Amino acid sequence: MAILEVRDVSLQVNSTVILNGLSMEFWEGYVHAVVGPNGAGKSTLANVIMGLPDYRQHTGDILFEGKSIKNLNVDERARLGITLAWQEPARFEGLTVSQFILASAKDKNKNEIDRVLELVGLEPTRYRSRAVDKTLSGGERKRIELASILAMKPRLVMLDEPDSGVDIEAIERIFEAIDHLKKDGCTILLITHSPKVLEKADHAFLICSGMLVDKGETAKILEYFSGKCLPCPHKNLPDLNPGGRE
Repeated sequence: MAILEVRDVSLQVNSTVILNGLSMEFWEGYVHAVVGPNGAGKSTLANVIMGLPDYRQHTGDILFEGKSIKNLNVDERARLGITLAWQEPARFEGLTVSQFILASAKDKNKNEIDRVLELVGLEPTRYRSRAVDKTLSGGERKRIELASILAMKPRLVMLDEPDSGVDIEAIERIFEAIDHLKKDGCTILLITHSPKVLEKADHAFLICSGMLVDKGETAKILEYFSGKCLPCPHKNLPDLNPGGRE
């Protein structure tokens, strides 16, 4: 069953087409990947699904559990259980890690804070009272944001480039958190151009120039990363016969 449907969605910004007639179905309880080159429209798709203010002027429709959410704002979509973790996690000056996690947690208690911090590999006694600010590294902020998502227990989570700016230990912890989310019945969308992240998915979509180029099992879409570029109408398609040479 599809928990999320993107139906013929197009988005144009300042005369530039970012998404072009995109239609996709995301099955409940699966880990899906949306892959493609830089500028393909991957992050834009996530922002459109989340309903961010600058991404509401699209055509087509978005359905969550069979009902259109096109006219719902970010807060209303969040209340349905949809959330997005950005490639660059936000800083929240004045909030401690505990306050940040509890702000959206379903179970608002200290034990839940400790549980989710441990799941992402952060020692609770070291991090509970830390400020969510520039004193944290990018990898620490990513793991703390993921801890807050684990405490939130969403129905659908989109992770934009989850491996960006993190070390090997952090990405392994992030992968473990993805496993926990899936075990809890969460549907996961991985926005990525990384083969390693793609391998965590059950199913994948390849997009280019805002259009769906291919979809299927992860192994099939992995061929894109081995230099076997699939046919698509990308405007930067190289000239395979420059100067008329054979």
